[in-house]
Amino acid sequence: MRIALAVDHAGVSLRETVRDALAGDGHDVEDLGCHDDYPDVALAIGRAIAGGATQRGILVCGSGAGVSVAACKLPGIRAATCHDHYTAAQCVGHDDCNVLCLGARVIGPAVAAELAQAFAGATFSGEERHVRRVAKISLMESEGLEASW
Repeated sequence: MRIALAVDHAGVSLRETVRDALAGDGHDVEDLGCHDDYPDVALAIGRAIAGGATQRGILVCGSGAGVSVAACKLPGIRAATCHDHYTAAQCVGHDDCNVLCLGARVIGPAVAAELAQAFAGATFSGEERHVRRVAKISLMESEGLEASW
């Protein structure tokens, strides 16, 4: 799988670890670099996914929260901040997330590598209840507060 990676200044410490863990599992990593402001890295990942250059992305900032908030503002991006193995895999399996957000000030290198691998190795279940919920999210994205089902 082709996965984009971008970090802000606080995420630099995990950049190489995440890149190497993914490459070690056979993934093609598109390193989009480091920018001081987390909205810049979120936009870079969003553009890579929307343009079809990558299937998924991983963002790293200090907490994982800032990049997640910014990424979720972009059409077609479903981002989740994950600091445990279960959530890193489940966000793909149930919510069809395409962006993993990590906090370099919250987790260390070993956990970051594990979470990146769990996220990259997961697949969307396609179960009806999850498809229904993701469709509602897409409707909220396109119709905003006017969404109804």
